[in-house]
Amino acid sequence: MSTFTVKDGAEIFYKDWGTGQPIVFHHGWPLSSDDWDAQMMFFLKQGYRVIAHDRRGHGRSSQTSEGNNMETYASDIAQLVEALDLKDAIHVGHSTGGGEVIRYAAKYGKGRIAKAVIISAVPPIMVQSESNPEGVPLSIFDEIRNGTAFTRSQYFYDFPIPFYGWNREGQTVQEGIKQNWWRQGLMGSVLAHYEGIKAFSETDFREDLKSLDIPVLVLHGEDDQIVPYHQAPKSAALLKNGKLISYPGFPHGMPTTEAETINKDILAFIK
Repeated sequence: MSTFTVKDGAEIFYKDWGTGQPIVFHHGWPLSSDDWDAQMMFFLKQGYRVIAHDRRGHGRSSQTSEGNNMETYASDIAQLVEALDLKDAIHVGHSTGGGEVIRYAAKYGKGRIAKAVIISAVPPIMVQSESNPEGVPLSIFDEIRNGTAFTRSQYFYDFPIPFYGWNREGQTVQEGIKQNWWRQGLMGSVLAHYEGIKAFSETDFREDLKSLDIPVLVLHGEDDQIVPYHQAPKSAALLKNGKLISYPGFPHGMPTTEAETINKDILAFIK
């Protein structure tokens, strides 16, 4: 099992397969690198080196009581990238992982990152405020916090329904995907998941987005019930070199349920 110890002693689990130009995958809350199976296999077969880590407190990484915030997430990945000496890398992030990619690229990526892809991602900022009146009310995130902290097993068992859009007419629950989401969630630390809600909802990425010169692809489903679609055009507008692709009817978890489409569009952007 490959692990890397970061400066505060936390062990970060990662997968590193293949050779060629590296693609680094950053997973969403409260999941793990296993959520990238469909992308890891696809891009490995396309001749890329594929790398994915379990964020601290998630999956097989250390369940730390400190550092469950976006600044530390980005620092952890910067240390891993340096240890693996990755250059000319493409970083791909889903949901919370999209925020992690943007913060990493802005603060640490210069000279190492070639392009970025953010999918169903939390930037520019999720929570509602005077400067973000279209945002999600804080009370919604408080509900997620409460469910995560005190009824996590049942709460995580139900969460995939809107995550994958299975509550829409004509959709059926894919039980294996649902169980795999639940499995990944319960592998992690309840404290990390609880504190991670603040990280994904309240971190402001607006200045990070403005600072980036690299090409960034923004992918978002128009029927995303977790991170509202309006986040995507806002992010694209702040980027110097951003491209937006939107998908009518696609849910938040589209890298899994719509992997064929998503993988094709990422590959075209990379090439």
